[in-house]
Order: sequence, then structure tokens, then C-alpha cells
Amino acid sequence: MLVTTTPTIEGKKIVQYHGLVSGEAILGANLFKDLFAGITDIIGGRSGSYERELRKAKDIALQEMIEEAGMLGANAVIAVDLDYETISGGSGNMLMVSASGTAVKIEE
Repeated sequence: MLVTTTPTIEGKKIVQYHGLVSGEAILGANLFKDLFAGITDIIGGRSGSYERELRKAKDIALQEMIEEAGMLGANAVIAVDLDYETISGGSGNMLMVSASGTAVKIEE
């Protein structure tokens, strides 16, 4: 399935709009990852553990969105938007990624 952030696909005609599709992923960052990230932030550098979790959450959200589009009969998703949020609560920090776009049928 073709997935793009643009509202059109160059050289392709959209023949049917199926509507909004979305996918979400919320992942917990455990205590050890939080501790390591805190140390990395203090001494500088990148937090590899958070980067891996962020990439994993993005992949899950996109896959859910693609699956929803496929169930609607779409062969592409256009105007995709990714949103990233951290949620703090009593059980620690959570990472939320949501992907949304418009499911469409493009000419083959």
C-alpha cells in the first residue's frame, strides 16, 4: 500500500475516497530506560532506548492505519500525519504515537 504525507500522488488519479483512517500505539518506557535516558540527558548524547521505542511505536501506528485502509478497500493513504506525545502518570511515562490519513483508491 502506498503511504504518503502529500495530499496527491503525482501521476496517479484518485478514483475513490474511503475516508479517515488512523492507528495508535502507546508504549511504556520502563524504569531502567527512564534512568538511562536521564543520565544520557545529563551528560549529553542521544538516548538509543527512547529512539528505539519511538520508532517501534511509529511502526505500529502506521501498520494499524494501513490495515484499516485495506479493510475499506483502499490501495493508498494520502495526507498522512504523525503525532507524538508523552503521557506522564502514576505508573511512569508512556509514549503515544498516532498516525492518521485519508484512505483512497488510486488508478492502477
